[in-house]
Amino acid sequence: MGLRRKKERATLAKMFLLYRQRHPDAADLELDALLLYAENRLARCYFQEQKPACQKCPVHCYQPQKRQQIKQVMRWAGPRMFWRHPLVAMAHLLATLRPVPPYPRRK
Repeated sequence: MGLRRKKERATLAKMFLLYRQRHPDAADLELDALLLYAENRLARCYFQEQKPACQKCPVHCYQPQKRQQIKQVMRWAGPRMFWRHPLVAMAHLLATLRPVPPYPRRK
């Protein structure tokens, strides 16, 4: 895995940790499974190192139910990342400004 995806994986882990700390009633096994699922999807990203931010990606690699769960975690943890991990949050924000690479058509 390249540097960009490693950074995104670390950001994802920090978001989940923040969410888990503030939501003790959330099932730990469910959150662990969701994080593992997201890391697996990140590792298999079609765009590899040219990967855009997931919210802007033309390929939806998450199952609809998992996508909703991840959105819930990110929407809660995202704004709070600026207080806990400001550099990581700024890097993630700048990544959303990165242009989306063209989607190559299959032959």
